[in-house]
Amino acid sequence: MNNRALIRRPGPRLADGLVTHLERSPIDVDLALAQWEGYAACLRSAGWETIEVPGAEDCPDAVFVEDAVVMFDDLAVLTNPGAAERKPEVAGVAEAISGLGLESVRISGEGTLDGGDVLKVGRTAYVGLGGRTNGAGIQQLADRVRDRGWTVQAVTVERALHLKSAVTALPDETVIGWDPVVDWPGAFPRYEGMPEEGGAHVVIVGEGHLLMAASAPRTAELLRGRGYTVTTTDISEFEKLEGCVTCLSVRVRA
Repeated sequence: MNNRALIRRPGPRLADGLVTHLERSPIDVDLALAQWEGYAACLRSAGWETIEVPGAEDCPDAVFVEDAVVMFDDLAVLTNPGAAERKPEVAGVAEAISGLGLESVRISGEGTLDGGDVLKVGRTAYVGLGGRTNGAGIQQLADRVRDRGWTVQAVTVERALHLKSAVTALPDETVIGWDPVVDWPGAFPRYEGMPEEGGAHVVIVGEGHLLMAASAPRTAELLRGRGYTVTTTDISEFEKLEGCVTCLSVRVRA
């Protein structure tokens, strides 16, 4: 079985996407589509099969597909987004997950969870407790993955939209971040600040191979100097909407 990545094409209302911690900037929808295609091409070049999730044209933020589902090994946890406008995004992702024959569970009721708030490091899932994800959602997540050997740890998020807007993790399990938006660096056993905001976000696409935004060239060189292969891709239009390389795909690992 190949590694597969769920992706979702940006819709015509992309420019209306929610912004929380940034001033709204004009979005070039045509450029965004070209950048999305470039991002998908990077995944395929790294050996991933890309699977396009059915569109949600009435949902401006639907391209940020990571927020609708989180993979825990072969279990898909379908989320309950904290912003009411984003809740309809989950249906198409659930359809795609079913089509892959994967087992799924849901966050429901009063519990809210955005996938961008879930950072997996080893067998620990750090979950951002803040604007979009609440305590009830974190508790439901913990209940659903405990028997599969996962530990869930809540982490305060106030300075960024999602936990993974502030931090991600390298293959050696060092959590990396952009210091000005990291609320609690001491939550992680190993933390290191990066020199650029875009440098806080990496997607591990292969053995020692990282995908990063082109907006962080100094971080890319720093990580290459440590022996990593780094591929960069321009996602400037999505960064205007508080997006990053992690939230444009959901990786289903073989």
